[in-house]
Amino acid sequence: MPSRGGPGDPARPDRRPDRAPDGGPERDPGTVGTTGPAPLVLLGVVGLVVGWSLRLAALRLGYAEPDVTSTSLALLAFVAAILGGSAWLTRRAVRRDRTALAHHAAVNRLVLGKACALVGALLLGGYAGYGLAQLGVGDPAAFTRLWRSGLGVLAAGAVLVTALLLEHACRVPGDPD
Repeated sequence: MPSRGGPGDPARPDRRPDRAPDGGPERDPGTVGTTGPAPLVLLGVVGLVVGWSLRLAALRLGYAEPDVTSTSLALLAFVAAILGGSAWLTRRAVRRDRTALAHHAAVNRLVLGKACALVGALLLGGYAGYGLAQLGVGDPAAFTRLWRSGLGVLAAGAVLVTALLLEHACRVPGDPD
């Protein structure tokens, strides 16, 4: 039978090897994996720098320092609760019966978890940086911004953790990754 030159054809010069360069199994080109620690740490550091420089930029430009509102904190807590509930329901559906959750729904939830984890890491760093910028400021309003930034760190951390739990819940038992 003649070769058609498909992606698995050994006659193709651009054929992908069976193993990744690090020796582990290679991921198929259409798959989405869970979020690793590197992008989360990178976005957390970016958020930390931006959050810390926000106070300085506002003062240099002559603007009032932004406040951390209770609405934004409540919204983050609500998102964390929704993600946590979705993670629990997804885990229950996948563990009970592998066919209980459609493939496209599982991929959608995985991508949602991935996106929320990245945003959660960025916001966690941003609230932490803004809180650090409030340290040493003698203004009573700075104390309020400091403890609300601390609550923001907790809420963003909850979004990050529940998003990672949602990603993990999408894994089918027995799959390599």
